[in-house]
Amino acid sequence: MTTTETSTTDTVTPEQVVLLDEDGQAVGTADKAGVHHADTPLHLAFSCYLFDGDGNVLVTRRALHKRTFPGVWTNSCCGHPAPDEPLEDAVRRRVEQELGTTVTGLRLVLPRFRYRAEQEGVVENEMCPVFVGSAEGAVTPDPDEVEDARWEPWPAFRAGVLDGSRTVSVWCREQVAQLPADPASVAAADVDDLPPAARATGTP
Repeated sequence: MTTTETSTTDTVTPEQVVLLDEDGQAVGTADKAGVHHADTPLHLAFSCYLFDGDGNVLVTRRALHKRTFPGVWTNSCCGHPAPDEPLEDAVRRRVEQELGTTVTGLRLVLPRFRYRAEQEGVVENEMCPVFVGSAEGAVTPDPDEVEDARWEPWPAFRAGVLDGSRTVSVWCREQVAQLPADPASVAAADVDDLPPAARATGTP
């Protein structure tokens, strides 16, 4: 085979997620594409809320073809760290991939957040630390991931989520209920409160 030829056996390594036990210790990995089903194993994820200088939060609508919770409005960005990927690096990577922007002032606010949710037989089952940060530059969503995105005043968004008038994902509703009234200015949480598997990735 010449150097310009490509072997028919070459494959792209599928994305992996970190599987967890009930104590948050890593117990293995699984292909991201197949991990969500009716009996989804507990795994490591993250959520991020991005703010602008005027106190608005970026909310996004999940792409209509996504396997889990398609078309649902939710927080700015969610994702899964790869095995051995520092959690903050995973957040920054996913923000750039999904939203075409960078994040500054990133900090951990809900290190112990965990949830389970089901829609049409597909389950989300995650230990999902929550971060906040600021968007640096224009937001240009990837249509494969995001159907729509908009900036909303945080106080109004929070009030609507808490009183049920603003429909959002299960995890977003539960996160907003646990977030402080002004998450954009809250001090960072202690990284020692993260699940052990998240601490093991080297999060500073």
